[in-house]
Amino acid sequence: MLGDPAGAAWPAELPRPVDVSPLRGGYVGTTWRATLADGRDVVVKRTPYPADAEADGLAALSAAGVPTPTVLGLADGTLVLERVSGTPDWPGLGRAVAGMHQTRGLRFGWHRDNHAGLFVQPNGWLDTWAEFFVERRVRPHLADAHIPAGLRLRIERACDGPIHDLLPGGSPVLTHGDLWLGNVVDGRWVIDPEVSLADRELDLAYMQMSETNPLPEAFWAAYTEILPIPEDYPRRRAALELHHRLLQVRHFGDSQVPSLARALAACGW
Repeated sequence: MLGDPAGAAWPAELPRPVDVSPLRGGYVGTTWRATLADGRDVVVKRTPYPADAEADGLAALSAAGVPTPTVLGLADGTLVLERVSGTPDWPGLGRAVAGMHQTRGLRFGWHRDNHAGLFVQPNGWLDTWAEFFVERRVRPHLADAHIPAGLRLRIERACDGPIHDLLPGGSPVLTHGDLWLGNVVDGRWVIDPEVSLADRELDLAYMQMSETNPLPEAFWAAYTEILPIPEDYPRRRAALELHHRLLQVRHFGDSQVPSLARALAACGW
């Protein structure tokens, strides 16, 4: 099973798979479509870290009204999910994400750390949006050897003042953390959360980063009917991209440095 039947952690409450085939996608985790011995069609995901953090995020999204596959079981780094498929409903998904962004919290953070790809995502509670973004989403990545020294120094200087000036206020709402086309199944279901209570503009920046695989207009039309995008958001967008740009450099190396540099230059830093 999954390449190594003897070594695979498996939820005790579920029967073992009788048929397994690999699925495309995923950089950190590996996924398979599987048929269990009781006939259920499932998706099995294996990650190098405990799967309970992802299950926790899926539960939070589902409670906020976002369509997600049901978690059927987990064990160590193995997550077993309901296999979902169907006709795209981009307007419905846009409305659901807008509802998620109206699910408010009292502070910025989350009750536990989770993972952003290979790396731990720290979520310790903080009272202000700028402090959370700087201390939980930017600074944790700056010690990585893949971040060029010159860019590191410029980002450190931005963390010491300019980012705080750019991000006053903010509202702690439920955010997915990595919402893009690749984390949507059949235009209806959302997967692979990195949840926290953050300002929704952090999700907006991620959702708009991919120029080659953008979320469709039908999604945005439904979303903005409920939650219009603030007129002054574009001046914060490049700064909000810094977290994801840093993660891309850490995951994929030097090829991603120019995009990080462009985002920093767009801020004038």
